Amino acid sequence: MKLTLYDTIALRCSREVTTGYSTSFSLGIRTLAAAHRPAIYAIYGFVRLADEIVDTFFDRKQREMLEKFRNDTAEAITDGVSSNPVLHSFQWAVNTYNIDREFIDAFLYSMEMDLEQKRHDEKSYGQYIYGSAEAVGLMCLRVFCHGEPHRFAELREPARKLGSAFQKVNFLRDIGSDYTDRGRVYFPGVDFGNFTSADKKLIEEDIASEFSAALEGIRGLDRGSRRGVYLAYSYYLALFSKIRKTPPEAVAGQRFRISDGRKMLLLVKVILKSITGLI
Repeated sequence: MKLTLYDTIALRCSREVTTGYSTSFSLGIRTLAAAHRPAIYAIYGFVRLADEIVDTFFDRKQREMLEKFRNDTAEAITDGVSSNPVLHSFQWAVNTYNIDREFIDAFLYSMEMDLEQKRHDEKSYGQYIYGSAEAVGLMCLRVFCHGEPHRFAELREPARKLGSAFQKVNFLRDIGSDYTDRGRVYFPGVDFGNFTSADKKLIEEDIASEFSAALEGIRGLDRGSRRGVYLAYSYYLALFSKIRKTPPEAVAGQRFRISDGRKMLLLVKVILKSITGLI
């Protein structure tokens, strides 16, 4: 379906949101096939807006804002239009690529959990990770596997593993802001006031196993999406490596990042691996 001028401008807004908030993801998206990029920008823009409501607007009526956002999202998808350009681009992606409403509902439920739940047990931890990360990965997989339902089914579980690994790395990276500033503890049974080497090792072993399982799924993607997803995987693996080398008592005292120079080096390595068929 041909894009209208408003569609184009709305998609451009989602691209600006993405590049403004995340240089890593935006660089990864730029390595995707051109046909995939608008929808992935649209998904990220949508996710970013919801995340801002629960993580930034503390002096506002967050619950009411999130509920309005939920209703506006549903209306945009049903009507096929929204005056909010980011929601308009998201509904375009949802309706064009048949993205499951269940993924969207799960994501918004996880955002709601951030308003209510400061500590998690095993059940709520699994629910939160599914909605906040795995479901988002599955939205992207719908774009990558458009018109190929069998490929989507084959890659569904590895995509969930990748989203889960990314989110758990985020949890470790953001301990300082989540625990100190917001009082959130995502890992069940962990006391960040007494974060031990044994606690950290168990979490890291879990993440490492998910990265390993996810890599097989990345190799199953088509060429148009494999490079970009592998680049994001490489960024997070490098971030994870830095965290693993840091003593548990020092993890909460810093926010880990990959330097711009290291990001460019990883990009070059991924491009070379892609050209030589190593991924």
